[in-house]
This record gives sequence, C-alpha cells and structure tokens, in this order.
Amino acid sequence: MDHHRARRGVSTMSRLTVSGLTILYDAQCPLCVHLHNWLLRQRRLVPLDLVPAGSVEARRRFPVLDHDRTLREITVIGDKGQVYGGLAAWVVCLWALADHRAKAHWLATPAGAPFVRVTMLAAAKYRDARMAGAGTGATAGAGVPVPCDDRCAVSG
Repeated sequence: MDHHRARRGVSTMSRLTVSGLTILYDAQCPLCVHLHNWLLRQRRLVPLDLVPAGSVEARRRFPVLDHDRTLREITVIGDKGQVYGGLAAWVVCLWALADHRAKAHWLATPAGAPFVRVTMLAAAKYRDARMAGAGTGATAGAGVPVPCDDRCAVSG
C-alpha cells in the first residue's frame, strides 16, 4: 500500500494476509440489506461473514468498536484485526469478490477514489430521496417503505 493511498483513507489490503472479512451492515436499512444480499450472491475470493451492526453478536466479537458509528457507516473487519470504514470499507468489500477484485485495486488508486466517493454519495442521495416523510410512518412514494434514517450517512 503506498503512503498516498493511506492518507486518502482508501487503501488496498494491508501487508497482513487476509483470509476472512466480517462486514457489519445495518439490518434495518433496506439499501444495506439489498447490498448484503448482493454480496452473498457473488463469488468470493475471501470468506465474508455478514453480521448486523450494533447486534449482540457484533458487540461480542468486537467489543472495542464504536458500535453506534457502525450503524452510520459500513465497517469491515479483517481476520487479523484490520478495521476499514467508509470509502475503504467499500473497496475492501469489492476486493473480496472474484469478479470485482481488479476493479477494487483500481478504485484504491488516486484515479479511482473519486468514483468510490461518487458512488457512495449517489447511494446516500437515493436513500435520502426515499426517506421523504421519515418519522411519520409514511412511505417514500409508490408504497415503498421509507428506508433507514441517518444511520446510512456517507462520511467524508
């Protein structure tokens, strides 16, 4: 991993060999659940263990994590203790997938990082658009339930 990538917060895997990843996702967020299901359908090069963020299981496995933050931002934990959040977490998720590893390597470069950011912002905008009427028990339109609240916010 070069120093420039590490400063940007988007990195390739550390020098530690990764033989498994745990992804903490918000099980109450329809967008997060959709991505969870998508990950499960992909061919994996590294085993993925998807655990609901903030759950008893997540707190038991990772007692020192800020579990409120894991509900606001995707968090990936490597089997050697590496912790990835935000942009880097998305890249690491793709890195674990057979059909997306090459793309993940490119996304971890200075040239690719803006695409990760734009994708995350687009997902946040989609979520925000679907949240119209949140807190009122309303739907976002066309009978679609309002997705997660600010727990899925994109961090900068």
